Amino acid sequence: MIIKKYVGKTESDAVEQAQKELGNNIVVMNTKNVKRNGLMRFFKPQLVEITVGLEEEQDKVPNVQKDKSQKLSDKEARESLQEAFREGQLERKKREESEGNLKQRLDNLQTLIEQMTPEKPAEESEEETFYGEAKKNSKLERFMKLLYNTMIENEVNEKYANQILDDLDRHAKPDMPIDNLLSSVYQKTILKFGEPGGITPAARGPKVVFFIGPTGVGKTTTIAKIASQFTIEKKKKIALLTADTYRIAAAEQLKTYANILEVPFRIIYAEDELQEALREFEQFDYILIDTAGHSHRNAQQKEKMNSFIHSIDGKVEKEVYLVVSATTKYSDLVGIADTYSEMTDYRIIFTKLDETTCLGNMLNLKLHTGAELSYVTCGQNVPDDIEYFNPQKTVKILLGGKK
Repeated sequence: MIIKKYVGKTESDAVEQAQKELGNNIVVMNTKNVKRNGLMRFFKPQLVEITVGLEEEQDKVPNVQKDKSQKLSDKEARESLQEAFREGQLERKKREESEGNLKQRLDNLQTLIEQMTPEKPAEESEEETFYGEAKKNSKLERFMKLLYNTMIENEVNEKYANQILDDLDRHAKPDMPIDNLLSSVYQKTILKFGEPGGITPAARGPKVVFFIGPTGVGKTTTIAKIASQFTIEKKKKIALLTADTYRIAAAEQLKTYANILEVPFRIIYAEDELQEALREFEQFDYILIDTAGHSHRNAQQKEKMNSFIHSIDGKVEKEVYLVVSATTKYSDLVGIADTYSEMTDYRIIFTKLDETTCLGNMLNLKLHTGAELSYVTCGQNVPDDIEYFNPQKTVKILLGGKK
């Protein structure tokens, strides 16, 4: 296997260098910023360093240079992933420490409310007051209107936004302070999300974990991130399997990570091969299985997927995770979720949070399916760009707070 580092002014520049030397089948395993050297380093932007991997087949990559000065061994690449993991842990700790109390987390929305809410309502005639027009101009009404608009801007579905406001209207009093109203909405919306659920060990034998979902949402990279956490941080024995026989690049990508992590890898073409793999890895802690993405409208592929997932029922413990992109429009998410709901229960992983500013679909899909939210990913870096879903942080954003 060829594993090398490249440095460029941007990530795209570094990737272009790697592709020029190694070809287009490279796998980007890690990305980080590096400082320039020299006295002028403070006046120049940082550089970007990427670590890439490629299966070493001389007939496929004839243009690989003989210079090995930057080539890494599998051991060095694994150490690089360990370093990235430690850096990610430190960064997450800093983010957690920076979060304050409820008022601090929602200060942006509170300021917005104060700016849009005058100290006193406009003067009204006795007749208007008699017919209830005062309520329309009350602080509660203005707060609810602002809250509704904020949620809609964050792409919370109108149905669910109205449910939140209806619940607030039933329990709120016109003279309640804004802080109390805001706190009530915040806490109740967090409860709607519930606690995130992650992969848990089996009572005995390996836990088999299927990752399902449409193409292009990042299933393979997500599996690599979880596999890295299990092997590097938790010191667990895992095996990586793929049933995605349609996309050779996806299988090669997972194989590359398996080699770096020094874990077994198998391609599964049929259900009997899955049974063989279960026997082979019966002493392992986890077996992570990548599946082929397909259109939720393809009945034949749906039936094949359904049969594959249930072929191990009663033999080992399993969990199923539906991987979807946060950038997918809600109507398509509903179609995807409903299709897989017909096959099996699942938890949800949202990917590509770094590619959208609106997180309303996370609440939408949670309330539509009732399924637990699990992990979220926010970039391509392995193993760092993955974490458990954070309901507090997500609700803060949905209600207008800063990311």
